[in-house]
Amino acid sequence: MRRKNVRVRALFVDNLTESVLKMLGTKYRIEPFFFSSSANWIPSRYREEVQHKKGDHITVILPFIGTSEKKHKTPASSSGPEHVQKKNTIDVMAPLHLHGEHVLLIDLLAIHMIRQKESSTIITYHPMLCGRTTAKRLHQVMERAGGSVYWNKIFQESNDPTFFFLQILWYALYSWDEAFEVLYMRIKELEEILNSAKFTNLDTEFANMADRNHNLHSLQAHLLQYQTHLHDFEKSVTFLKENPNPALEPEVEGDTAKELMEREKELMDRECDNLLSEITRLERKCKMFVDRLKNATDLAFAAVNIEDSRQTHELTKATLRDSAAMKQISYLTMVFLPASFTASVFGMNVVEINPDSLETIARYVEVTISLTLLTTWIVIALQPYSSIHENSGGGVWRRMAWPFYFSSTLCRQVKPPLSSQKDNTSLHSPRRRSPSFPNQPKGSLHEEDRIGD
Repeated sequence: MRRKNVRVRALFVDNLTESVLKMLGTKYRIEPFFFSSSANWIPSRYREEVQHKKGDHITVILPFIGTSEKKHKTPASSSGPEHVQKKNTIDVMAPLHLHGEHVLLIDLLAIHMIRQKESSTIITYHPMLCGRTTAKRLHQVMERAGGSVYWNKIFQESNDPTFFFLQILWYALYSWDEAFEVLYMRIKELEEILNSAKFTNLDTEFANMADRNHNLHSLQAHLLQYQTHLHDFEKSVTFLKENPNPALEPEVEGDTAKELMEREKELMDRECDNLLSEITRLERKCKMFVDRLKNATDLAFAAVNIEDSRQTHELTKATLRDSAAMKQISYLTMVFLPASFTASVFGMNVVEINPDSLETIARYVEVTISLTLLTTWIVIALQPYSSIHENSGGGVWRRMAWPFYFSSTLCRQVKPPLSSQKDNTSLHSPRRRSPSFPNQPKGSLHEEDRIGD
């Protein structure tokens, strides 16, 4: 038997079966969209069956972030290597396993409220998933919150049952705060690991750096998804603020009833604004986490670049040492070059040195100069980007004629330019007077005479 004088009844439902779903839908006239959206975790807010001075139905389906503990705890280490199972894609809807004992996962608040004049009813649906908020857990939280001094004072001042709905939304806010506290500790841990990285064993350290880089990008992707959930949270509270309870509308218009309605609205606006300000704080905190992760990612790349620069510097010093050694070898070769040239000359089979030979030094010079010119011609012709081919064009056959083009270019550069002949006869010709006119005064000259003078 239902008790009388009960302002709000709450039904916390989990392990929902088909028969219970039909019973709830029939008894409380709940739209099937509430159960389908809850089962598919679709954020939604809607209002239906609005009857002035009687009541309405409001529904809010809100995903939020919760914190759970791992079944098998892994001790966190700030210096040891981290090995994570990397995937090709980052699933932001999957639980976020932190390097320690905590897991961040997406939880759900699916609330349907029937607001009526005599007694209102709240129905919450809870999916049967590990680590999520159960019906028993939410019932205990609401029971403890209802016994607090703050909420008792609000329930005494107002007859609006929507404050019970608002009280459930505060549970999601506390869960967000707890999750962000765990995330803050994880980001601090990653920053500490990156700052203390030592590249003593390059292969191991670079492998660890790749794992940390994956962790940073995974955290950043999840935080971007969390910003979307916070935006849905803000829209849900705004929806609650902008849709007052029609059951509180007075039957008879009057100053007293109007004053009561204004007081109810002022109290609801104040509590909704308090919750919205806390959501704004969480959004700023989430943005700060994204910026810190970006800074940590830049720090990781900077550490790798610094180590790479150090290795490049060491390689440059080794190259300079090798260059100095090669220069010494070149100097040593130049010392023995005259002796080697002399030995080659005296070893030639020419008549001037070896009378029994058939060739002469003149023939040696002819063959050497011919082969040198032929080699030079072929090598330059096969180089398409040489500056010698600027006038010969880019074709292979035109490059074969590079000596002709090169000679013509040299001739044009050596030959002095011909000075242009100017007709200066007018400057050296005797001054001529223009014919006199009858009306022209004596002694007047034309422009040519004045110029000539």
